[in-house]
Amino acid sequence: MRARGRRSCRHTLSAAPLRAADPVTPHLCPGSVPQIPSSARRRRLPDTSPCAPLRDLAPRLLDFRYIGALGARVICDNIPGLVSRQRQLCQRYPDIMRSVGEGAREWIRECQHQFRHHRWNCTTLDRDHTVFGRVMLRSSREAAFVYAISSAGVVHAITRACSQGELSVCSCDPYTRGRHHDQRGDFDWGGCSDNIHYGVRFAKAFVDAKEKRLKDARALMNLHNNRCGRTAVRRFLKLECKCHGVSGSCTLRTCWRALSDFRRTGDYLRRRYDGAVQVTATQDGANFTAARQGYRRATRTDLVYFDNSPDYCVLDKAAGSLGTAGRVCSKTSKGTDGCEIMCCGRGYDTTRVTRVTQCECKFHWCCAVRCKECRNTVDVHTCKAPKKAEWLDQT
Repeated sequence: MRARGRRSCRHTLSAAPLRAADPVTPHLCPGSVPQIPSSARRRRLPDTSPCAPLRDLAPRLLDFRYIGALGARVICDNIPGLVSRQRQLCQRYPDIMRSVGEGAREWIRECQHQFRHHRWNCTTLDRDHTVFGRVMLRSSREAAFVYAISSAGVVHAITRACSQGELSVCSCDPYTRGRHHDQRGDFDWGGCSDNIHYGVRFAKAFVDAKEKRLKDARALMNLHNNRCGRTAVRRFLKLECKCHGVSGSCTLRTCWRALSDFRRTGDYLRRRYDGAVQVTATQDGANFTAARQGYRRATRTDLVYFDNSPDYCVLDKAAGSLGTAGRVCSKTSKGTDGCEIMCCGRGYDTTRVTRVTQCECKFHWCCAVRCKECRNTVDVHTCKAPKKAEWLDQT
């Protein structure tokens, strides 16, 4: 581990946990090596999801702990959906792929946190290599957000791994040297600045590889949203400083650039999602134009999309909607988590449950904390399922 002039920027997200059988967790027996399905050995099925290559890395890249037994080529060749350039990078930089896998976990958690109170809540699908299912086939706001947050997650994870000495190909930012100044005055660059330059460069090369090969309107949309995600991480770099001098006086400052918590990037991209711009591709396919006359033009920081989203009220396999039947809602809220909006006007069921929590905790010398068990009875409201005829119309 390289010495750093500041505390580690590693953090823990307080996002909603993934489902028990979430596909980003490999189901491997202790001491075993991952088994490659016979179907994958025989032939590689075509990948129909435009975002699958990056999301596929979530379950598979964790298998790099077995790199000594299987080799990078074997593992990388059996990650479905990768194009040749991505496989080359995967084989050449297996240690970076571990960081990409960690980034995948992080951005999926962040996505689920940002949409926890919405009809579409970034739900992952068991045993589905696209992770989110057919919802990603539509060029919607949701697809735009997923591309942006996933690209940001890769940048954040690689940048953090570089400056924490976990990768052999990069380290601290080599460009933060010498003397500089800000609103408070002059300071010296020191410590270990997070290497955002390498994180952005590798993420762009890896994530954008498939889109640059396709060169169609959807690829243009994906590239734009990928760039929005990368610039969002750079946007929240912060300057951290340490003062030197008599009795802590700031006669001399040593500063470095540090990543902000990924939650700030998630919050920012969530706001970009709310203000996403609907566009159409120009005739030459090289740029965007407003979808309708009077709509504002998209800027470089706007998320863009082509298609309107479904309402996500009922199960619709073709659209990738899982519906909201059984979702917990708030009886009193007027927002998107309220029962009226969440349940799409179908009404809700109320169940009275008893929850046991620890309370009245006291410290006893020495050294234990003892708590009492408190029981609270609360009402839990869940959305009713649609009528059978209504459900059949959507499937």
